[in-house]
Amino acid sequence: MRILLTGKGGQVGHELRHALAPIAEVIAVGTHDCDFTDTDAIEALVSRVKPHVIINPAAYTAVDKAESEPDRAAAINATAPGVLAKQAQRLDALLIHYSTDYVFDGTQSTPYTEADRTNPQSVYGATKLAGETAIQQQGARYLILRTSWVYGIHGQNFPKTMLRLAAERETLNVVADQWGAPTSASLLANVTAQLLSQPITAAQSGVYHVSASGRTNWHAYACRVIERARALGWPLKVAAQAVNAIPSSAYPTPAKRPPSGCLDTTKFQETFGIHLPSWDSEVDAFVNALHAERETTR
Repeated sequence: MRILLTGKGGQVGHELRHALAPIAEVIAVGTHDCDFTDTDAIEALVSRVKPHVIINPAAYTAVDKAESEPDRAAAINATAPGVLAKQAQRLDALLIHYSTDYVFDGTQSTPYTEADRTNPQSVYGATKLAGETAIQQQGARYLILRTSWVYGIHGQNFPKTMLRLAAERETLNVVADQWGAPTSASLLANVTAQLLSQPITAAQSGVYHVSASGRTNWHAYACRVIERARALGWPLKVAAQAVNAIPSSAYPTPAKRPPSGCLDTTKFQETFGIHLPSWDSEVDAFVNALHAERETTR
């Protein structure tokens, strides 16, 4: 099996390279290998590689910056996935693409299912939804995996930022009225590898929600990260009780965030028989891994 993997430099792409290497020939590309705003370059890449599977974690993920760069966000998040799907259909290849909880407005009190109405409130969310639509219109075999609050060992992200600030400051203010499920890049990569161990039929093509189980808010998430790091002996100035809960209105951003990005993963787990662990166990494992990496570089 030959896999074309995009976004090799991102959090999910980095983990996918490791998870997929034992099971397939992986041709991984990043921004320096192919310009994802250039449809001709994308078509040429796929024609050259002739993959059996295309995996696309590449995305424009700068949520606030997208508000001032809508055309670039649309090219990468909407147009490029459609081009990949068209090429996948031509080669009879499977396309696995990652999307986001930001396709919803976040006003629903229960976790979103795949059948719930989308209503993105930001350029990022709108372009990701447009990418989903572009894929669905091409007739290829595809899996669109919507996820939320992604973090990983590689790259910059919320838990790493919290640990850095907790080492510098004695108090922190963190938003407490936005809810979701932190999902590790390693979980997404491992789930993807498990998917490829089973045949994916045309009848299974569709949108699936894939996130860690449970729910939390950014404030509780930050406290969990800090508590775990302190338990491992990290010299942090901030104790969990010194992390102040604030409303979103106290921390305005250019892009509107959904108040709730909780995703119902029942369809995915029942269709493919893959268990999704709890967000807190995944966060603990992440901090443990950061700690081990920190100790080896001392």
